[in-house]
Amino acid sequence: MKKRILTALITFSVLSVLLIACHKSTDEPEVQLVPYPLNPVMNCPYAPDYGDTLICTPNGNGPDYIVSPVNNPGAGSYLSWPVGMTIDPVTGAINVSQSESGMRYMIGFVKQGTTDTCLTPLIISGMSYMDSVFVLSNGQTTSVPYFNADETVVSACISGNCEFDMNGQAARDKIFVNTTTGIIDLQKTLDQGAFGPTAENGDVVETTIRYRINDGCTNKVQKLTVQLMYFDSKSQIDIALINTILSRQSNIRNRTIINTGGSPRPPLIIITRYN
Repeated sequence: MKKRILTALITFSVLSVLLIACHKSTDEPEVQLVPYPLNPVMNCPYAPDYGDTLICTPNGNGPDYIVSPVNNPGAGSYLSWPVGMTIDPVTGAINVSQSESGMRYMIGFVKQGTTDTCLTPLIISGMSYMDSVFVLSNGQTTSVPYFNADETVVSACISGNCEFDMNGQAARDKIFVNTTTGIIDLQKTLDQGAFGPTAENGDVVETTIRYRINDGCTNKVQKLTVQLMYFDSKSQIDIALINTILSRQSNIRNRTIINTGGSPRPPLIIITRYN
């Protein structure tokens, strides 16, 4: 679907709200944003332990995969950041199948009788793309996926046997994804008319990429929704949007959670012709 948003009004958060609203069913519950704690505590003696910091999604298409703490932190309340994890607030059980994959999360636990929020980091395996601005005239013509919330891991499929755009949805949306590496060809995407016959500033297209990664962690079919946006030149992009993208890039590189105030999905790839 192609959309156009006025650049004078755009911020990344507004863009996300508008695009989510376009697809959201009126029957879906409203997401309640939980404020991130001002003074969180790491390494609590009663922190929930999920057995590893990386949770692999199971193979096959069976029932939902549930992961619970392997220890007993006691009674308390469980929270998570960013938006995207499905977690039971009483037991801490995570529905991995219903959670966004390829992200780094923080699980907050407030032990009964205390006010401290104890944090436990957790990654759900999968891929994503860095929120970025690409300038085609500078030779920035491809967007490379990264894996398991680590932007340095870009070669999970170097040995082959990975599959991307498995149902051809991205190709039908004229977004060209290499089916063995997951790399998006941005020049070809623009040239072949993903934004319509004439791309204009603020145009947005969205697609969902179904993929399977053979990295020793999981071989399950997963999916990732991606947004691409067009501007003639990088200088025409609203500064608030640029700053948000830079902040998200910094969080990923520093291995912190990408966003504490909302949903970091879908990742946003901005294509421009010139600086």
